[in-house]
Amino acid sequence: MPVACAVLSSDLVYVSVNRAYERLMERRRGDLLGHRIFEVFPGGPSGRGVQELRASLERALAEGDVDVMPLVRYDLEVPGRPGTFEERYWTAVNAPLPGPDGRAAYVINRVEEVTSYVQQLRSVGAGGGRSAADQVEAAEAELFLRAQELEETNRRLRRARARERRATDAARAALNHQRQAVADTSHDLRRPLTGLQTRLQEALADPQVDSQKVLHAALHDAERLGDIVGDLLELARLEGGAPFPTEPVDLSALVAAEVERAGPACRTAVDVAPGITVEGSPVRLARVLANLLGNADRHADSLIEVKAGVREGEAVVEVIDDGPGIPAQEREAVFQRFYRRADARRSDPEGTGLGLPIARQIARAHHGDLHIADHPHGTRMLLRLPSTSP
Repeated sequence: MPVACAVLSSDLVYVSVNRAYERLMERRRGDLLGHRIFEVFPGGPSGRGVQELRASLERALAEGDVDVMPLVRYDLEVPGRPGTFEERYWTAVNAPLPGPDGRAAYVINRVEEVTSYVQQLRSVGAGGGRSAADQVEAAEAELFLRAQELEETNRRLRRARARERRATDAARAALNHQRQAVADTSHDLRRPLTGLQTRLQEALADPQVDSQKVLHAALHDAERLGDIVGDLLELARLEGGAPFPTEPVDLSALVAAEVERAGPACRTAVDVAPGITVEGSPVRLARVLANLLGNADRHADSLIEVKAGVREGEAVVEVIDDGPGIPAQEREAVFQRFYRRADARRSDPEGTGLGLPIARQIARAHHGDLHIADHPHGTRMLLRLPSTSP
């Protein structure tokens, strides 16, 4: 290339230079290769321009995009005269060069010198009188303005690229989530569909089969399919942020009513403060509470504790069981759709693994949250909702 170019490694060591670069920088190839750029060209006593060049090179490597430098002063040491520097002006373009993994492994540094242009402006100004000096000053101001505009354009481009990357990452994550959801849904729907198909095939193959028994079993499979589809639709509505009607809800009364309705098999200790109110959907909040109580009842050994109160402006509901508990590394996994631990499959073979994901989405749709908190024994489910209590 007729333009001066150098290839630098990711730690800014010279890997290759062309002839034009050697001539422009007045350095032989052997003096450059294997050395860091700022060791060979320290930028003069003031270090002027070093920060700008380093920032541009690092941006090109980190962001994987071309970075254009505006006019910059970067003094060079005179060959053969250590410690003596010449005033030099440059423009530069730094472009990433990807390695086998697609990440920027090198950066191409393309430079053009504009020192003679700056010096010519100054010489005209020095010998041309007041009007010429004014013209030079105006030209320098125009050059500086255009350099600043270019730098601002670079900043806007970098911000736009960052937004584009974030949008791309979000779209990729959403696509992966959708693919995983489809795979999980297909897996969970396959079992009742297979059971339904098998029973119908057996009924057709054997005229003597008990039709009532087959129909009851088929109805059970169909109801299970309906439950799964209904849960998936509810989860889709919640994840999509679909609006729903709300009203003031007496959470204290709702908790007490759900405990009574659930009728847990083991002993239940209830400690609910009166007068806790929230803004929300009574039906959906009741579903959260029913899910938490049902889970606790399936896993508790002998005791379930239900507590409700107001802390720091939040309504807090705790449902605690004295069962085997959930390991810390699985506490987030249980809120993934269709995820079921081995003990959950044993205690509730008909479960879908959608109850807790729906419960968390309902909590978040009410501007709250649901998570598993630390507890010495068993599992402690913690529901938080914004309180409207006086």
